[in-house]
Amino acid sequence: MNIMELDGYKAKIEYDPELDQFRGEILGLNGSADFYGKSPSSLRKEFKESLKVYLEVCEEKGISPTKEYSGKFNLRIPPRLHSEIAARASAEEKSINQWVSENLERSVTN
Repeated sequence: MNIMELDGYKAKIEYDPELDQFRGEILGLNGSADFYGKSPSSLRKEFKESLKVYLEVCEEKGISPTKEYSGKFNLRIPPRLHSEIAARASAEEKSINQWVSENLERSVTN
């Protein structure tokens, strides 16, 4: 997946063969905002404009523009994987939560 970032906002970028353009969808919003462009520079320009309009509408309506996350989520994994994670966390003298959190952090920042 291709991600474009602007002012701390991230957008998923895909190619739309029917329109022969790139399509961006801004992620993590309370609503939806997308944009199109034929080149990276035009896509970035449209991202900026789409974000600006979205934020203005949110301000006018008194809506928070981004989703709020609690920091908690449930995850179902195979028992074998759970056992392996528990063993690795224990070997590093960490809780499963701490071990998983650190590994997820590494995976999204690399």
